[in-house]
Order: sequence, then structure tokens, then C-alpha cells
Amino acid sequence: MQSQDHTNTLTTAPRTGIGGCSFAFLIPPLIVMILGLTAASPSTSEKNTVSEPIDKRKVEAVELEAKIAPLFTKEIHYWESQIIKWSNKWGLDPNLIATVMQIESCGDPKAVSVSGAIGLFQVMPFHFDPNDDKFDPSTNAKRGLSYLKRAQDTYNGDVHLTLAAYNAGITGASRPENLWPNETQRYVYWGKNIFTDASKGRSQSKYLDEWLEHGGYSLCQQASQRLGMSP
Repeated sequence: MQSQDHTNTLTTAPRTGIGGCSFAFLIPPLIVMILGLTAASPSTSEKNTVSEPIDKRKVEAVELEAKIAPLFTKEIHYWESQIIKWSNKWGLDPNLIATVMQIESCGDPKAVSVSGAIGLFQVMPFHFDPNDDKFDPSTNAKRGLSYLKRAQDTYNGDVHLTLAAYNAGITGASRPENLWPNETQRYVYWGKNIFTDASKGRSQSKYLDEWLEHGGYSLCQQASQRLGMSP
């Protein structure tokens, strides 16, 4: 996310609560009369205590089943478990998150671009709060992916425009495509095609290979060193 868009307002994904069920209807009326109605119906906190661990296990099971496509480089697979968690939190396709991370930083949490973009998702400094640790992966993901989610919602899930918005700004992506900067056009070309191949579960992508040959190799080598991975 390298281009400044002064109209951007970072948003927070909505949360949903989990409720429990009352088991009062299972108790015979005579016992209810003896024990009292309060004993028959557990409190809200008690109900949540009973149901929450079950739902948590279901969420964890979904996270374990979800995976990113094998075509991504080893540096991106290093972050796979986090990508799945971020996918569930922000409501974004994990392969889309992996694609953005791939072409932004190749998984280097300390990456800094010549334009000043920072971290895993190459977030520009003005998107952070003053007290944010800009290089912290979770913080960087929060700022970057909240913007990606806003871009996706703005363009009704259109991956082409979502990627353009992430690179050129949400307002910038609304301009005619022939007026997009060359950088944005290249970004969308590689990003959309890599994502399409990833969505098909492919183990290789000629578009990812192209990206690697146009500078991605050096970026990934730097990321591999930062992450302490063998060559």
C-alpha cells in the first residue's frame, strides 16, 4: 500500500457475540416448584461458559483446515497460520492476503520501500497511530488489511479494482484504468494473475515466476535472511 489517499479512514471489522441456550424447559414442573425458577435457568455468564469452548474448537478446526495455495514462496508459507487467522478476522480470502504479502514484502516484516512504505504489507506511515509499532506483524496487518477490506467492500469484491485500490488508493482506483500509474498497472497484472492461480490451488504460477524475475528474488532473499530461513 504505497500511494497516499487522504480520503482514507481505517475501519475496524465488526465483531459478533456467541450466546448459549437455556435448559430450563427440560426440568419437570414439580421440581421447578421445589427448587425455584432461578435454579432452572442458568445465568448469561453460566450459559456462555458452557457454550464458548465448543464454538472455539469449531473456529480452531476451520483454521486448521484452511490453507494457502502451494505456489507461494517459502517466505509466505512461513506466515501461513497467521494469514489464516487474519483471513478469519478481516473476512478476506487467505490467498488474497498471501498475494498482497508476496508482492509487497515477500514476508519481510522489516521491509521498507524507497517511498517509505513499511513492513509485511508495506503500509504508508500516515496510516498508523502515533503509538503503533509499525513493524509489529499484527499491527502492520491490522492497518494494511483493514484498508484492503475497505477496498474490497468499496469495489464489491472485484479483485482487479481491490488490488488497484491497495496500490493507488481507493480514489485512485476509481479513475479510468489507462490513467493508472504504470506501477499500479504492473501491480494489478501480477497480483490478479497470481491470485487467480492460487484460487485454483496450483503449485506453480508463471506470473509469480515473472514477478520473481523482475526483482522479487532479491526481495525474497532479504526476507529469508530476516526470518532466519536457510537459502
